[in-house]
Amino acid sequence: MTEYYIPTRPSETEFVEKRSRFIGHVWRVETEEEARAQIEAMKKRYYDARHNCWCYIIKDGPVRYSDDGEPQGTAGQPMLNVFQREGVVNVCCVVTRYFGGILLGAGGLVRAYTQGAKDALDAAGISVVRRWVAMEVPCTYGQFENMRREVDAFGGVVENVDYGADVVLSALLPEERAAGFSAHILDITAGTVEVLEDGERFKDVPWRGPAQA
Repeated sequence: MTEYYIPTRPSETEFVEKRSRFIGHVWRVETEEEARAQIEAMKKRYYDARHNCWCYIIKDGPVRYSDDGEPQGTAGQPMLNVFQREGVVNVCCVVTRYFGGILLGAGGLVRAYTQGAKDALDAAGISVVRRWVAMEVPCTYGQFENMRREVDAFGGVVENVDYGADVVLSALLPEERAAGFSAHILDITAGTVEVLEDGERFKDVPWRGPAQA
């Protein structure tokens, strides 16, 4: 089974630490060329900033980072660590710093650049890329909330809900749990709900939503 994690969407976040302004960006990228293009675009956009620190991880490809003039080990590597801890690949991150006149020290810089990357990733959200089995779950309105909870309990995602005389949930279930899900639903509903398979999909699905404002 192939499974990996990527950013759900581009993001931009910002915070101020001791008068220094930190602006974080995250993008989904497929190649090193795409990552480099995003980095160059940020350098042009924030040409008057003191630092544009960056990192990227390409699945089965290069992993790079830069402190862009900050003391060695205080920016690029801490940013990279954020994505490695979450297992996120095909990602590019730039954290821009406008210096506020107050030195943060090595520890302060590490914390600030870590926060810049983490905030941007939280805002982007994380999607899991893997093979899913598409399933239709027809049920009554009284069974609806329970069916939704069961999909979640089996690691699935509800993609769509069709409200008619009854309800039909269109869900994606991890391929290795699809058969067990069907049997479980049949069991807990005493045979009144029969799950229908609707083929397989290999796609990215939001796994953790973006941070709420």
